Amino acid sequence: MLNTDRLLVQILLLALLGACLWVMMPFASALLWGAILAYASWPLMRLLTRWLGGRETLAAAILTCGWMLLVILPLVWLGFNLVDHVRDATSFIRDVQVDGLPAAPDWLGNLPLVGPRLLQTWESLDHQGAALLQSAKPYFGQVGNWLLARSAQVGGGLLELTLSLVFVFFFYRDGPRVEAFVLRLLERLIAERAGYYLELVAGTVQRVVNGVIGTAAAQALLALIGFLIAGVPGALVLGIATFMLSLIPMGPPLAWVPATLWLAWKGDYGMAIFLGVYGTFVISGVDNVLKPYLISRGGDLPLVIVLLGVFGGLLAFGFIGLFIGPTLLAVAYSLLMDWTRTQKAV
Repeated sequence: MLNTDRLLVQILLLALLGACLWVMMPFASALLWGAILAYASWPLMRLLTRWLGGRETLAAAILTCGWMLLVILPLVWLGFNLVDHVRDATSFIRDVQVDGLPAAPDWLGNLPLVGPRLLQTWESLDHQGAALLQSAKPYFGQVGNWLLARSAQVGGGLLELTLSLVFVFFFYRDGPRVEAFVLRLLERLIAERAGYYLELVAGTVQRVVNGVIGTAAAQALLALIGFLIAGVPGALVLGIATFMLSLIPMGPPLAWVPATLWLAWKGDYGMAIFLGVYGTFVISGVDNVLKPYLISRGGDLPLVIVLLGVFGGLLAFGFIGLFIGPTLLAVAYSLLMDWTRTQKAV
């Protein structure tokens, strides 16, 4: 016989759960980032808590402030550099309008096959620079709108990053209680397998974090070696920049491509070709091999599942999908394997 009171309570609970998810949906990405960052650095949190005599709130506050400084200081430095570059670009455009383009570099005319034509094009642009800028003015508005849209995206990303750092504090402080709550919830759903799936998710996220950071460190080291061989100034700074850029998809080329173009501009074509080939197949190429290997290492997941999770997650969810994709496929794969074993036992 249908228990209408129990059914009504279940419907109300589902509606309440749906409403809570709806309220939290705008913060889902920030919550995920906060949880991932807190979990990845949890050994540091435990060590600091032990040093502070078990004061979890103080340890969480210190670590959160450390993350904020680690993130904010590079952003401030980048902002000042962008302002300088915008000022230089504005001065360059103003000088071109008044005096025309600067003299063409000597190596431009010496390029085989295309050198004389490029030199002629340079001189033509020099004579018609003001007219070209005048004709390009209608497009400046479109460029400005595009930059405004990108700036809005960057601003949204910075807001999300700030929220993630705020959530990190609460994950640090309440981490064990959150883990206990999730474990009790899973025990109500899947009984004795709750601990196994909680460890599966935690282990997958940990391997993904190790894969991302390990790959970024390897790319930074390889980039530093390449910059030193090519004689690029500021090799150490560019190596650190490569590490930071390796944390985003297709980031490392933003470090080695400008260095390659700088070498070509200086006329060092041999090293420019070396750095271009080295950057394409070594610095950027190692990402496609090392990251899936590190993520699959230590787990019982087939490598193809890891590859599908990494690249499929990136395509479906963006950078956060790098963590979501392998975790979803790992849980689904384990559920299917458990189901097939149960079917065979029956």
